[in-house]
Formats: sequence, structure tokens, C-alpha cells
Amino acid sequence: MTWQIDGALYPDEPPPKRLRSLAERIDFIARLCGAWDFGLLPDWETLNEVRRKPWRRAVDECRLLTSPTYHLLREWHGLPPLPFLGSIPAYIRDDPNLNFI
Repeated sequence: MTWQIDGALYPDEPPPKRLRSLAERIDFIARLCGAWDFGLLPDWETLNEVRRKPWRRAVDECRLLTSPTYHLLREWHGLPPLPFLGSIPAYIRDDPNLNFI
């Protein structure tokens, strides 16, 4: 990797020097999306890195359906859209009466 992992995304532990496994990449995507959704914007190098092809599988498997940032990352990777659960609570999403509200 030629970019440095943002330590602000790891307030609970020291940031890793490298992301070697798929699980580490998925964790990074989850942290990135969570921070970005709450206004902590990533730096340009991080954006360039996560848009690269090697990140596609981690993005696909992360499944943060309530995160607007996650859906943007899916779009950048050309992945099929998934339902966005951010604006409708999951427990009422399939309620047939929701159409009448």
C-alpha cells in the first residue's frame, strides 16, 4: 500500500500499518463509512485507494445498508444496488400499510 491509514478511524485501537485480509478491509470500509456518514471526510488518498479494484470484494461483502457512503462506494465499484435502509426503519420496511402513509 502506498497510502497511510487514517488513525482517526481507529479510536478504539492502534491503526494497522497494512490491511492484509479481507476481514481487515471490511472493517476499514465499515469504519470509513461510519466516519464519513457523520461528517468526517476521508482524505484524497484514501478515496483513491478504496476506489481501486482490489477493494471491490470488501465493499460488496460489507453490507452497511443504512449508510449513504456505503451505497456510494458500491456505485463507484459498479456493484448492483442494494436496498437503502437508512431512511426507513428496517422493522417497518415491509409493512404493507407503509404505502398509505
